[in-house]
Parts: sequence; C-alpha cells; structure tokens
Amino acid sequence: MIYLDNSATTKPCEEAVAAMTQALTENWGNPSALYNFGINTAYKMRSARSKVALAMGAEPDRIFFTSGGTEADNWAIFSTVKRLGKRGKHLITTAIEHPAVLNCFKELESQGYEVTYLMPDTLGRVSAESLKEALRTDTILASVMMVNNETGAIMPIEKMAKLTHRLSPNAIFHTDAVQGFLKVPFQAKTLGADLISVSSHKIHGPKGVGALYISPKLKSFPALLIGGGQEGNYRSGTEATPAIFGFAAACEAVSTTFRQDIAAEEALLNDLIEKLSGLHGVVINGAHQAPHILSIAIPGVPTQNSINILQDAGICVSAGSACAKGHRSHVMTAMGLKPEVIDGSFRVSLCRNTTKEEIDSLVHAIQNDILPRK
Repeated sequence: MIYLDNSATTKPCEEAVAAMTQALTENWGNPSALYNFGINTAYKMRSARSKVALAMGAEPDRIFFTSGGTEADNWAIFSTVKRLGKRGKHLITTAIEHPAVLNCFKELESQGYEVTYLMPDTLGRVSAESLKEALRTDTILASVMMVNNETGAIMPIEKMAKLTHRLSPNAIFHTDAVQGFLKVPFQAKTLGADLISVSSHKIHGPKGVGALYISPKLKSFPALLIGGGQEGNYRSGTEATPAIFGFAAACEAVSTTFRQDIAAEEALLNDLIEKLSGLHGVVINGAHQAPHILSIAIPGVPTQNSINILQDAGICVSAGSACAKGHRSHVMTAMGLKPEVIDGSFRVSLCRNTTKEEIDSLVHAIQNDILPRK
C-alpha cells in the first residue's frame, strides 16, 4: 500500500507505539494516586507535557491535554464566548475552516452571535487585510486556521494575532494549528495567538489525544470539564496516559528531524507538481504552501472515480477533509472554483516516510489509469 492521506491521519511512529505499550503494561498507575506507583506516573505526565510544550515552543504549564483537535477547537471557541460574551456579540472566522471550527460558529450564530466569515482568494489564502477590515470594538473572538487541510494554504497567523489585539483589545485570537504543528515552524510563545489547537495523530502519534495551548495572558479561562481538578482544573477526568505518552514520544521523535523532514516533503511535493503540470487534463488547486498538502483536480472525472482507481492501484488519497464526508468541498466553493474542478478534486498529503518511488507511482497511475486516453 502507498499511503498518501497523511492529512487525515499518520502512521504512529515506533517511539509512540513503544511509549504507549509501556504505559499500558508497566506505567498504568493513576497519576492522581498518592503512592509511589501513581507518583511515578505523574512524573511521566510532567515529562510528557514538557515534551509537547518543547515541540510547540510553549511553557509546559500552558499545555492542556484534550481528546484531539476537535475538542481543543470546541473548548477554545465556546469558552472564549462564555468568558467574553458580555463584552460583545461579534465573532470572526474564515469560510475555509475545518468543520470542528465552522460548526461551532454556526451553533453560536443560532444563539444570537454575529459571525463574519472571511473569504479566501482563488488560491485559498485569507489575508490579514480582510481580517483588519472585519475587526470591530465589539469583536470578542477571531479564529483562523494556520494551514488549510485541503489546499495547504498558510495563513499569516502572527500578523493576524497582532492586528486582533491592536484593533480589538477585548478579543481573543485562536488558531487551529492541527495541520501546521510540526509542519510549519512556529513558537507558541512568540506567535501571538492566545489559544492554539493541535492534534497527535497528524504527527505520527496516536488518535484520541491533542492539546490546547492557553496563553499565560488569559486568566480564569473557563474550564472544559468539571470534576477532580486534573489538567489544572481545566479538564477534569483521569488522564489518558497511554495516548498522552504516545503523543509526547511522537513530538520528541518528529521534532528531532523536523527541518530535514519538511525539506524532504517540500522537495517531493515540488517534484509531484512539476510532473503533474506536464500532464494535459490535470489542474493544481490552491496555494500548496505547506510542504505536505496538494489538491489535484481532473475535471470530468468524478472524485470518487479517481479515489477508486488509485485504490485499485494500491494508492490511498482523500476527497478532501476526512471529517466532512459526502459534501462538496466548502473550501473550494469559497475559493470560487468551477464546479467541474471541485467535483474532480482529490487531496494528496505526504509525511516524513513518503518516498520518491511512491510519488512516481502516483503520477504513473494518474497518467495511465485516470486521464482519458487520446
């Protein structure tokens, strides 16, 4: 199998699997327990938090574990509104966000909040200027994704965060960095975002765990879950230590080769673009600025047909977001692409394990199995 759907999920690395196995067979104590077996697990929890924080460029005490990116996004958005809802009713996001963000804003609209949806250009990029024009004195939240999961477009998050804090002093700035974490260099301490969501299974860690970075500037941020006081009283409940330890191990492993990995992925992506650009009938969608994501369209060939043909060739690709099945891409619709392009699009996403031979096999399959014969 040639796996080219790494934006949906990645294969857990050996380090993550080993850390999880050890947590399930040896270090399975409750970290809240007051005897040595539990205390040792609590020590490993602190170590895991530090590893994730180091990978994010954050303070360890500002990293809070969640069940994944979706939970982190929901927590960031709904708790911001809970904290600041009396100061204003205006919210800002983009029309190309992941459903984990978009559906939160739709819910808030139904509760009476006013939402401004920033539109992308034809390459899927949302500009800082469009955010600047939308910011108001009653804006309480701006949420903009770091990397679009369908097109690979990168948003100017640092500039956007500064604009938000300058023009809307009461507002909180959140970024969904699920597709940017350990793919696009950033440091939480200097990025300027108040809240940053990340996920484990996009970086060769296990599913079912992620994290929310909460800036030290945010005092008394509303808790997600109330109970025994775990995660600094923000998210109560016994910690999922096997998943957390696996997440931390993946962060440590991927961080070690981060620069080399993204350089290799970028080279492979550019090679793929060059080869596909020479094929009549293939359209490259979007900005593809991130090193691992490319949207391809073959107008006239339905997306599912291409996916099935490539699957028969042993190649896994995606229709777009794996979390929005059965719908025409809202991202490409917002970009203003033609219906025949949208309906013929699929996503290729690479990882640190992708090889040139796999890219060549994809090109061969597209050229010989999908493109209409002359």
